[in-house]
Amino acid sequence: MTNAFLNMLDTRDWILADGATGTNLFNMGLSSGDAPELWNETHPDNIRKLYQMAVDAGSDLFLTNSFGGNSARLKLHDAGHRARELSRLSVELGREIADAAERPVVVAASVGPTGEILEPVGSLSHADCVEIFLDQAIGLKEGGADVLWLETISSPEEYRAAAEAFSHVDLPWVGTMSFDTAGRTMMGVTSRDMVALVNSLLNPPVAFGANCGTGASDLLRTVQGFGNEAPAQAIVAKGNAGIPKYVDGHICYNGTPELMADYAVMARDSGAKIIGGCCGTMPEHLRAMREALETRPAAEKPSLEDIVAKVGAFSSDSDGTGDAEAAPHRTRRSRCRAVA
Repeated sequence: MTNAFLNMLDTRDWILADGATGTNLFNMGLSSGDAPELWNETHPDNIRKLYQMAVDAGSDLFLTNSFGGNSARLKLHDAGHRARELSRLSVELGREIADAAERPVVVAASVGPTGEILEPVGSLSHADCVEIFLDQAIGLKEGGADVLWLETISSPEEYRAAAEAFSHVDLPWVGTMSFDTAGRTMMGVTSRDMVALVNSLLNPPVAFGANCGTGASDLLRTVQGFGNEAPAQAIVAKGNAGIPKYVDGHICYNGTPELMADYAVMARDSGAKIIGGCCGTMPEHLRAMREALETRPAAEKPSLEDIVAKVGAFSSDSDGTGDAEAAPHRTRRSRCRAVA
């Protein structure tokens, strides 16, 4: 049987992914500190709504509500033993929405970090990490996922463990890392390092890239860093809707739909094939991104100065590799959206 995601990857010039999971669920009433994955059972209509909003806004694929659905994370909510079950439920709800759509829509099964630090720095062994990821991946496949989607990883050791786990599940996979520390992940990985990591895997992802981080500008610079290494895999760009700020007791993001539209086009022109949003990205952002990708013709790779002028300043002077210097800082129009 032809895999829906691989078919889309082969036949499309670009693919629009979804936006935020947490931001949208907080707006539906999820409380800080609660496990979103438990809503797959207790609030299934909200999860269906989350997925439907992405489809209605134009997303070609959406991520399931399973980011923290591994046993290491769920044990904090006395639900570690339910990782496989809750992950399966997240995908089953997604299949309902995708299969009812009037166009092809891919169900991408989200897999987040374990929250643990691997040996030798931490206490989690490689073998145990593989088992944690495998347990969740089996549940996601049982639910009917089209692709496994590893995201927000900072450690190369954890990325390797996930790749090994996914090799035991007959599904393609995508893996992104979060570059949130002066162009590096929290564990020091640069864009160049990530390409080398992907190339070293026995079970490499079919697409890789960056998500979350500090802002759309930084993420675009990282995407260009990937492209400079000429990877064989498709590149993913899934940036936040602007910069997070704490205002009146809420986290808000200053990215307007217009800013995210500019970001989406610049991501495509920087070499990304799968383009979406992360924290703070709402349906109105996705609609603007879709329209921009459909109506603005492809152009040459934007310069760093172009990125700053249209999307905003970088948070650091370089991308971590030492090869790129930031363009001059410039302020940008903004709108604050509060989230719970």
